[in-house]
Amino acid sequence: MSPSDQKLSLIFPGQGSQAVGMGVALAETYPAAKAVFDEVDEALGQNLSALMKDGPMEELTLTANTQPALMAVSVAAFRVLQGEGLSLSAVKSMAGQSLGEYSAYCAAGAISLTDTAKLLRIRGDAMQAAVPVGEGAMAAIIGLDMEKLGAITSETGAEIANDNAPGQIVISGAKAAVDAACVAAKEAGAKRALPLPVSAPFHSTLMGPAAERMAEALAGADIKPPAVPVFSNVLVEPVTEPDVIRRTLTEQVTGRVRWTESIAAMEADGTTLFLEVGAGKVLSGLVKRIASDAKAINFAGPDDLDAVRDMLSH
Repeated sequence: MSPSDQKLSLIFPGQGSQAVGMGVALAETYPAAKAVFDEVDEALGQNLSALMKDGPMEELTLTANTQPALMAVSVAAFRVLQGEGLSLSAVKSMAGQSLGEYSAYCAAGAISLTDTAKLLRIRGDAMQAAVPVGEGAMAAIIGLDMEKLGAITSETGAEIANDNAPGQIVISGAKAAVDAACVAAKEAGAKRALPLPVSAPFHSTLMGPAAERMAEALAGADIKPPAVPVFSNVLVEPVTEPDVIRRTLTEQVTGRVRWTESIAAMEADGTTLFLEVGAGKVLSGLVKRIASDAKAINFAGPDDLDAVRDMLSH
């Protein structure tokens, strides 16, 4: 299973793609996938796979659980694709949205699965602890361009956290600042300003304590050069040096997820086919809005395999 003449890049989802039941069909169908979930359970000393299978959703959505869980599904799906014949040599580059960047580094062989699970548990705990619940907020602003929203965040003290796609931008920060920015965005012509059901203001300067904690954790982590270049969320360029990986993953905690720019840069680098690996199809939808000339498809479970095979063979 490899693209005939297309340039393939893999992309890995972030928070918001989680759902009770994710990964279950993979684990039940493929021993390689079950082995991933078993290893993550052992690394965390927690039956995370049972939580993914049965819920409750409230517990799965806790940041400390969501982050390693989504990574586990992505890596399990990737291992299945490898078992079906997808070679890393056929992959031009990778990228992941926020925590998905850890999934990319794990798939590319830069960080072991056990270490990736442990790092994401630390990351989730640190991000949750950085700001008391209720003091921070995030919101999705639909239908406003970056320039107008940038002026609004400068005035209100909110920050741009995720540039997901043209006209779909997430803001973050202190609750009062985000609320004020939502009102101003609507007045400036935004179609919608939607508060997000998150427990902390991710990718804002309020996450400073979490960034310090991740700097410590990453300093002690065994990180190797990835077998495939991974486009960094904060640099929007491929990263291969372990020390740069440590630095950019630290900066990512407080920094903006530059997803629109990342996909555009990967397309400019020659990617014509994006394969989303893991839960949901959020990123596939975003790719279609950013890189209209590229194809995008997702692989989340056994039912998706034939479509992936078909696309890679044409």
